[in-house]
Amino acid sequence: MEDYDSSWVRTKVFCLSFNFRKGIKMKTDAILIVEDEKNLGETLQEYLEGIGHNCKLAQTAASARSLFKEINPGIVLMDIGLPDGNGLNLAREFRSIRKDFVLLFLSALNDPETKVEGLEIGAEDYITKPFALKELVLRLDRVKKFQRGAAEQPEQIIHGPLKIWFSKFEVQDAEGSIIPLSQKECAILELLYKNKGEAVNRETIIEEVWGADKFPSNRTVDNYIVKLRKWAESDAEKSLEIVSIRGVGYKLVLKEG
Repeated sequence: MEDYDSSWVRTKVFCLSFNFRKGIKMKTDAILIVEDEKNLGETLQEYLEGIGHNCKLAQTAASARSLFKEINPGIVLMDIGLPDGNGLNLAREFRSIRKDFVLLFLSALNDPETKVEGLEIGAEDYITKPFALKELVLRLDRVKKFQRGAAEQPEQIIHGPLKIWFSKFEVQDAEGSIIPLSQKECAILELLYKNKGEAVNRETIIEEVWGADKFPSNRTVDNYIVKLRKWAESDAEKSLEIVSIRGVGYKLVLKEG
């Protein structure tokens, strides 16, 4: 169990619920909330159900496994400190079963190592406690907006031996290995691909991918690019390159012919 003051949420739900709900379009995604702190879990469930989601709350890893199979969630909100397990390991387990759900970590742990580990598992976002309910919903909406955009892309994009599946959050390298991408990795790749042949500055990437979130910096963008460049560089023929533009950002270049 993570040690943090959860009293913020008791006031947030009443202060935010009425005013914010009025401007929110109803949602239908099933959400699995994995949170061992009863008050926080029930508050999240009440609030999200109030804007149209079907939610189930699990306070243990064992209960989460059962509900994951039962409701087939489109969104999983995952705590890390659980009484009978670790949320990071549980998320890996869920990702090995399915990749077509949105994963957000909600945790009081804010050290960089844990955040990076969560994102490497394939989380679309990592939100540290305490957080405003409005912030959570806005981040969920940003993820869903990207997914709608990804659905408009061709199902499969091929350049030489490299393949991209935006809707599945996956790429294939030159050796034929399938590599899962986090939502943000996929969003960055899609942004560069849409603007192929043109330089995209880091500020644009931050605005398009993170929006109002103040956590990312130029260095954060560079760290995300590392994995994408490693994938592209697996092709010695350079069918697709992600090129650094000094002092600006990055450009995706396709081999002609």
